[in-house]
Amino acid sequence: MEPTGELNQSPEQRAAPPAAAAPAFSLPRELKAWARDLFLALGLAMVIIIFLYQPVKVEGTSMAPLLSDQERIFINKFVYRFEPIERGDVVVFWYPLDRSKSFIKRVIGLPGEYIEVRQGRVLVNGKRLMEPYVPPQFADSGSYGPITVPVDEYFVMGDHRISSNDSRMFGPVENKYIYGKAVFASWPVDHFGSISPPSEHVP
Repeated sequence: MEPTGELNQSPEQRAAPPAAAAPAFSLPRELKAWARDLFLALGLAMVIIIFLYQPVKVEGTSMAPLLSDQERIFINKFVYRFEPIERGDVVVFWYPLDRSKSFIKRVIGLPGEYIEVRQGRVLVNGKRLMEPYVPPQFADSGSYGPITVPVDEYFVMGDHRISSNDSRMFGPVENKYIYGKAVFASWPVDHFGSISPPSEHVP
């Protein structure tokens, strides 16, 4: 029998397209995809930094030794939308006596608490607040109060008690003026890292 030039195939075999060849590796294409992914990641990081975090520069020594003069830190601007302000938090707020200025201090007293400073020792509801973040050389022997912190307000103090202008001078700070929590130090290098609340407590 003479060959006809046709293969003896089933209908299914005749309908199936030929298998596609595996795409050849292309370095330019891979680099383009890598650059695209990197660009998207950097863009997302910038959005997070711009909208969630804000870089600020510390001026003065009222929060020494935790924060030094001219130190660069990042504050979280949205954290207090999802969690309450707690004792020990280092917060940034508009200065109550001049809204054009920002201060950074540590939260000492919460709303409704009875605060007194007796010869440099802080008492919360009559019990001494242990403050390991205040070195002996930065402590003072002054007294203040007692006062009851009003609802939705916070009593704040600097760690460098001798040089801090804080709630002992201008009173508790309203919640609406607190706009950020210090979370990360970026400069100088020896301070690089997270700013964590200390283990202070009221016995």
